[in-house]
Amino acid sequence: MTGLAAAASTTSTGEAFQFWVLGTVAVVGALSTVLMKRAVHSALSLAGTMIVLAVFYLANGAYFLGIVQIVVYTGAIMMLFLFVVMLVGVTAADSLKETLKGQRWLAVGCGLGFGILLIAGIGNASLSSFNGLGAANAAHGGNVEGLANLIFTKYVFAFEITGALLITATVGAMVLTHRERTERAATQRELAEVRVRSGQLPPLPAPGVYARHNAVDIAGLLPDGTPSELTVMRTLRERGQIRDVSDEALADLKALEQRSGERLGRGAGPARGAVGPTPADTTEAVK
Repeated sequence: MTGLAAAASTTSTGEAFQFWVLGTVAVVGALSTVLMKRAVHSALSLAGTMIVLAVFYLANGAYFLGIVQIVVYTGAIMMLFLFVVMLVGVTAADSLKETLKGQRWLAVGCGLGFGILLIAGIGNASLSSFNGLGAANAAHGGNVEGLANLIFTKYVFAFEITGALLITATVGAMVLTHRERTERAATQRELAEVRVRSGQLPPLPAPGVYARHNAVDIAGLLPDGTPSELTVMRTLRERGQIRDVSDEALADLKALEQRSGERLGRGAGPARGAVGPTPADTTEAVK
């Protein structure tokens, strides 16, 4: 028994190396969680700190707590926070803006109080005698059995109250974030009509190639109304499988320009593809 007590109170070189390396990583991650300006970086730093804590639990023989730390906290809760932050898109300006006056000083006070309690607890645990993890696990046949015995006997009410608070917080978050639409959403046509009535008219299309259909065998139109051969693949041209609907397309373009001219308060002007006066006609008009 004396040898076991001495072995439990001493620290090996591997354990000391593991503690100082992982402890440094955990402290850096915790400070980065508080000091980072972007919320995404803070969430990632907190996830790294939780993974280091899980490694500490596993190294000390608390296998249940280590797996729960990875699966529940790091794998579920922290990833959920990270996805929400990435979807909402919280910027540095939003995170630095204070919505409540004096909340920074209140956070500093709470942090100092928690630090004092943590230091006092660690000091009390290091100065007083304790049984150790091996004796606690052996009393109930294992780490998982001993933890289950404490949760469902001594701390059963605290466990149930914590579960009720978490469920209440989840339901409250769903109620606060849920927005039910009480009116019909406007269609794209209705939104376009509202913009036209308010005077927000788009300009006429720039000269180019105008598609008339989404089929591959219908050629596009050039600004002068002639079909463009480059808009149809060569294989269909060689087979003679090109559909020519130039007259219909020109009529549609003419009607579109007339409607656009009326809405813009000016004459429709010559339609695209329309042939202008010849030099002979111009000479007769001058005579």
